[in-house]
This record gives sequence, structure tokens and C-alpha cells, in this order.
Amino acid sequence: MAAPSSPQRLRPVNRTMRLATPRTILALILREMSSTHGKSPGGYLWMVLEPALGIALLSAIFSLGFRSPRLGTNFPIFYATGLLPFMMYTDISNKMSQAVNYSKALLAYPRVTFLDTLLARFILSALTQLLVGALLFTLILSIWDTRTVLLMDRLMLSYAMAMAFGAGVGTLNCFLVTMFPLWQRAWGILTRPLFLISGPIFLFETLPEWAKEILWWNPLMHVTGEMRGAFYLQYEADYVSPAFVFMVSAICGVMGLIFLRQYHRDMLER
Repeated sequence: MAAPSSPQRLRPVNRTMRLATPRTILALILREMSSTHGKSPGGYLWMVLEPALGIALLSAIFSLGFRSPRLGTNFPIFYATGLLPFMMYTDISNKMSQAVNYSKALLAYPRVTFLDTLLARFILSALTQLLVGALLFTLILSIWDTRTVLLMDRLMLSYAMAMAFGAGVGTLNCFLVTMFPLWQRAWGILTRPLFLISGPIFLFETLPEWAKEILWWNPLMHVTGEMRGAFYLQYEADYVSPAFVFMVSAICGVMGLIFLRQYHRDMLER
């Protein structure tokens, strides 16, 4: 009769299982990097050029009609503080919403789960946008005398809110887009004016009272306000509520995970 396996023989197996998910996520990140930007000339360079050109275009257009932006004296830093956190949200939410569709073939393997695909896309998108933001903010502050003082804690809080909201919306949309393909078009139509109502080109305080009461419920207004407060000492942004943003993000994320867990097998057959 064979002797029972000793605890020492089981430890390597447990260790292998514990490390499977991090290895899977890393492999998915490397796959994403090579397929998304690695095969196109200047793919990673365009990640920096796109927001840089957007900031330059906004600065050029509004400088023709105004002597100074709504806050401070420098147009590039004003629009960068609105555009970059908005891009963080949109990139994370868009990438995560397609996580299952993008990796359907890999999800047939037992070691790859929908959570792995979501985490891989979130990590890569967040790190990429943080790098883009760091490069552009450093470039702007080096070229112009923006007369701003950077408060790193507020900057990181703004980015944290953008990442959380992007992850929450992206997780919920991952289920909706995969189960109901028409939702992707409907969502694109519904969110088309999102840039205009999220604060990148205006200040919340300059709006009429009725508009403030409506737009306060847009989490991205809080993200933009906190980012502006990170650079402009005179701008307090009293309306910003991080708790509200994180609460909405958590609700969306938890709902998305519940639906994905319940229906992920049905989603793979579509």
C-alpha cells in the first residue's frame, strides 16, 4: 500500500497554483503591448502625441479669443489638467469593456479567467496613462512659466478617482458589451458629449446654478476639479467629493463582477 503524500511534497503544487494568476496577468499584458502598439510604427509615440496635440489645439483655439484661461495664466497647463485625467478614465473604461471579447480564445483555458483579462488591461492602461501624464506635465512645466505649484497628493487622488471610475464603468460595460453587442453603439452615442460636460474646457464655478446641480452628479467633474486643485493653490474646488466618485465606481464594479461571474460561460458561447 502506497504511503500518503507528505506535506512537503504538496507545497510546490500549492505554490504553483498561487503564482498562476500573476503569471497569467503578466503574459496577457505582454500580449496586449505587442498587439496594440508594438506592431505599428510609432505606436507608443502616438500615445504621447495624441494628448499633446489635443492640448496644443485647444490652447491655440482659445488663445485667439481670450487673453488668459479661466484659471491661471497658461493655456497648456489649464487644458492638460482637464484632458489628461479624462483620458485616463476613457482609456481604462474602453480597454476593460473589451477585455472578454479580446481574449475569448484564451478564456477557453482553465488557467485564464475573465478577472485576469480585466486586471491585465487595467494595469497596462493605468501605467501607460500615468507615464503619458508624467511626460506631458514635465514638458509643460519645463517650457512655460505656468505659475503653478504641484501638490502631489491631490494629483494622485485625482488619478486614483479617474482609475477607479474607469475600472468600475469598464467592468460593468465588459458584461453589457459582450452580452448585448448593440450596447457598444448605444454607449458610444450616449457618452459622445461627455468631454464637453466633464470640465476639461471650463470651471464648475462658472456654470449657472441649474447646470451645477446637474453636472455635480457627473463623477468626472470631481476628477477634473481635484486635478485643477493639484496645480492651482488658489483653486479649492469645494464641490469635489472623492467619496461620491469611489462609491459610484464601487457600485458599477461590483455589479459588473457579479454579472460576469454569473454569465461568463454564456458570454464565451456568443
